Amino acid sequence: MTNIILLERIPSLGQMGEVVTVKPGYARNYLLPKGKALRATQANLDLFAKKKVELEAANTSKKRDAEAVFSKLDQFDMTLIRPASEVGHLYGSVRSKDIVDELEVNGFKVQKSQIIIQKPIKVLGHHEVSVVLHPEVKATVKINVAKSKEEAAAHFDEADVIGLIQPEEISERD
Repeated sequence: MTNIILLERIPSLGQMGEVVTVKPGYARNYLLPKGKALRATQANLDLFAKKKVELEAANTSKKRDAEAVFSKLDQFDMTLIRPASEVGHLYGSVRSKDIVDELEVNGFKVQKSQIIIQKPIKVLGHHEVSVVLHPEVKATVKINVAKSKEEAAAHFDEADVIGLIQPEEISERD
């Protein structure tokens, strides 16, 4: 196990400035190369103490920028047109890259690693995904997956009347 100093908040590990113990591969292959942590040596502890104010100011600035994007992005509705079978199953699935591309067309700059899809999107209908803009700021994007633009418009009209109902919920009621 390796001791490291966190240079930013990491939800599964801890807050900025904490010394935590992680597996060597996680530190060596992810945290250290991405600049999210330093090895917990005495020299690095002294360096962190000197730069703590700068790091906190940079983190506050990043969080403020993320909150500005959050105000525009949270509850954003998008429509993705995908080929599907007669029963509503997609030929393939909606991937993070598809969502990033559509957000980019609409003026949002996010990375694929920021998109969190809880359950694979493999059916037509309404879905929600999370976009992690900052470790402390997470937006929700609503996605309408349809076969055509006309069907997408009908999905939005139905959603206004019955709420966000998933296709599998409709088949369970019948």
